[in-house]
Amino acid sequence: MNLLCVALLTLILLHGASRGHDDVVKIGAIFTLKTINGRVSKIAIQAAEKDVNSDPRILGGRKLSITIHDSNFSGFLGFIGALKFLVTDTVAIIGPQSSVMAHVLSHLANELHVPLLSSTALDPTLTPLQYPYFLQTAPSDHFHMNAVADLISYFSWREVIAVFSDDDQSRNGITVLGDKLAERRCKLSYKAALPPDPTATPSHVTGQLVKIKSMESRVIVLNTFAQTGLLVFEVAQKLGMMSKGYVWIATAWLSTVLDSTTSLPSNTCNSIQGVITFRPHTPHSRKKQAFISRWKHISNGSIGLNPYGLYAYDSVWMIAEALKLFFDRNGTISFSNNTNLSGTREETLDFGALSVFDGGKELLDNILRINMTGLTGPIQFGSDRSPLNPSYDILNVIATGYRRVGYWSNYSGLSVITPEKLHAEPANRSISSQHLNRVIWPGNTTEKPRGWVFPNNGRQLRIGIPNRVSYQDMVSQINGTNAVQGYCIDIFLAAIKLLPYAVQYKFILFGDGHNNPSYYNLVNMITSDVFDAAVGDIAIVTDRTKIVDFTQPYIESGLVVVAPVKKLKSNAWAFLRPFTPQMWGVTAFFFLFVGAVVWILEHRTNDEFRGSPREQIVTVLWFSFSTMFFAHRENTVSPLGRVVLIIWLFVVLIINSSYTASLTSILTVQQLSSPITGIDSLISSSDRIGFQVGSFAANYLTEQLNIPKHRLVPLGSPEEYAVALESGTVAAVVDERPYVELFLSNHCQFSIRGQEFTKSGWGFAFPRDSPLAIDMSTAILTLSENGELQRIHEKWLSEKACGFHSTEDEQLKLNSFRGLFLICGITCFLALLIYFLSMVRQFNKKSPQKVGPSNRCSSRSARIQTFLHFVDEKEDVSPKLKRKLDYISSNRLRSISKRVQEDISQEAP
Repeated sequence: MNLLCVALLTLILLHGASRGHDDVVKIGAIFTLKTINGRVSKIAIQAAEKDVNSDPRILGGRKLSITIHDSNFSGFLGFIGALKFLVTDTVAIIGPQSSVMAHVLSHLANELHVPLLSSTALDPTLTPLQYPYFLQTAPSDHFHMNAVADLISYFSWREVIAVFSDDDQSRNGITVLGDKLAERRCKLSYKAALPPDPTATPSHVTGQLVKIKSMESRVIVLNTFAQTGLLVFEVAQKLGMMSKGYVWIATAWLSTVLDSTTSLPSNTCNSIQGVITFRPHTPHSRKKQAFISRWKHISNGSIGLNPYGLYAYDSVWMIAEALKLFFDRNGTISFSNNTNLSGTREETLDFGALSVFDGGKELLDNILRINMTGLTGPIQFGSDRSPLNPSYDILNVIATGYRRVGYWSNYSGLSVITPEKLHAEPANRSISSQHLNRVIWPGNTTEKPRGWVFPNNGRQLRIGIPNRVSYQDMVSQINGTNAVQGYCIDIFLAAIKLLPYAVQYKFILFGDGHNNPSYYNLVNMITSDVFDAAVGDIAIVTDRTKIVDFTQPYIESGLVVVAPVKKLKSNAWAFLRPFTPQMWGVTAFFFLFVGAVVWILEHRTNDEFRGSPREQIVTVLWFSFSTMFFAHRENTVSPLGRVVLIIWLFVVLIINSSYTASLTSILTVQQLSSPITGIDSLISSSDRIGFQVGSFAANYLTEQLNIPKHRLVPLGSPEEYAVALESGTVAAVVDERPYVELFLSNHCQFSIRGQEFTKSGWGFAFPRDSPLAIDMSTAILTLSENGELQRIHEKWLSEKACGFHSTEDEQLKLNSFRGLFLICGITCFLALLIYFLSMVRQFNKKSPQKVGPSNRCSSRSARIQTFLHFVDEKEDVSPKLKRKLDYISSNRLRSISKRVQEDISQEAP
């Protein structure tokens, strides 16, 4: 009601004001002139007004008349100023400065068709769909928060605290920041709201910072305005929060202070050392440099120029260029009554004084189609009405002022190269392309802060420990007390000693002590905030990774099958065990097959492969099996026969070596056998299966392998395993390998059957996105590299296993030699094919076919018989080949004669 009364008073005072003439174009501007941006914008707008009016070509002899209204930190006064402009034929308004007023005035602008252009009201919720006549001429906080989120992600920080003024722009900016961080698997862990600028007091700030100091995160984003922001840093300095380990990221308000304040007090300079801030990026140009040079003159050295002054200057020129186009199309400035307001005239209130700008829609469209170059660079609006290619400078405050450590652009992310250069190249937002220069952090250090500490609230980390009944070498309770020991505990203690900071913790046993606890329930206790972590033999499986974060596995694990086995005694047929029956059959076939192939290839030219049918069969059999020992006496003289024999002897060499090694192992190591050969044979059977109570094995067997629940039998200890397996209650037990290895060290009558059918490991569980999980993973890797992990393993888990081996594991299967047999078979086939083609060619040369059609059928069988006779007959050997054969035969005879003489001489007394 107060606002309506003031509106009434204003309308009464201004109702009689005369309408302006077309030679003067009225524009309003609303700023808080006691702020940095308000003062800078006023000077820049007045300079732009003078520059536009000095060039008659812009508006065709018309003049701009810009009136600046001071809202003095008051939305109420800002609203009064807007009403003042809207009843005096104002065609556009530059401002307002605050987003709070922008939300209100945009409704008036929508109704009266008066464009609003603001470079400081950058609330991301001021969308063109709701406020079509409101334009942000600088990048909105949507892009600003995207830049902040990219910076946080670049340094791998996961939790952030936000401190902000509780107004529309700051609050909505932090909301966007939370969304952007969530996209990068980061989060806002706490939001500290302060009274709107400039009403915050030291007590308000102190209360919030004391809370923040006791929290875990040390990365703080400060989104406010100059007076409140500097107050926050002053209080933080007193509380010791500007020291090493803290990260302060200030939004663009701090860069305006640094650019526009000629000299800061020494205590203020000290309180902002190491802070990172952002500044809207404006590319270097001659026009910009010329304006910077004249700034000292037009500002009388009262204040420095910042990018928002450049945006305010360009806003005037955007309106001027849009008006030029408006007038060039014969547009006239005229106003008409709003039909929605015509019936609201009352005794003391006349809204009819608010008229609609008839050319407002055309002027707005002209602004949106602007394509010009201003002080801030190329000016153009995208489809979402935001400036094209938004970008920021990233500044690091140091003792001598500030230094630029890089850039951020919506096109390419973080870079040390200027955005305008990157726009000429293909967009690249990959992690490897993101770069920044070295940053000097609070505490005058270049070492990247970890970004978090343990909360200083007097509470130790609550670490849940499974209170196991079985396999207490993993985790066990000492003498009924809460003290624990074991393999997992030793690894945890060794890893936590490697952390570069102290960790206060206490172990809390989980379970009743009578049965093994449920590990799913233990992990769920972390999400329920009962435990801060869980340490023990916790398998890293998919369902658990969805709710907690695990460290690097400190031991490999996986499910295996354990079943009773029988010892195989050696017998007369033990020599057959190295090969499977299939392997024996294929090997025997190839011995005969290769012998037959060599006989075919050598029969026509080699006398050793000729003779009566009985002699030739004996020769083939002898040659075939004598190659097993490389004792064949027959020479091969044909090239094809030699190729086949060389390949076959290589195959025989491999088979002999493998057979010898396997037979040696079988005869020297005790063998075991079982009807269960692995998980596949267990699934296909209907036998009952045992599993450890509390293990994930039961869920895996039922959900992944579709084994009915009635086949599963819970077992609580190694002793129960042994009893159930020996009595036949279960045919096999499925459990993780580390447990099974401990079990088999004392129960040699059982054995692992088949291979591991899952691959996983054990790790420590922490809440999602916990930075401690990352540091503990690094520590576990260090333990692995320095050998400490293996020493702990040997201390607790290195038990002597039974020296039994499975027969099935030792037998050589055909699949292992498939490649060799395939090569040999292909060689034989090709040799036979070449030999057959060669015989056909020789036969056709020797006896060409000369028969008529009537005798063709009878002659075909005769010709086949002739061909077979031709293949069987002895080929005439060339003199050279004959001499070679005679030489080989004589050498063999001499060798045999010499060997006989040596035998006789050795036997002589």
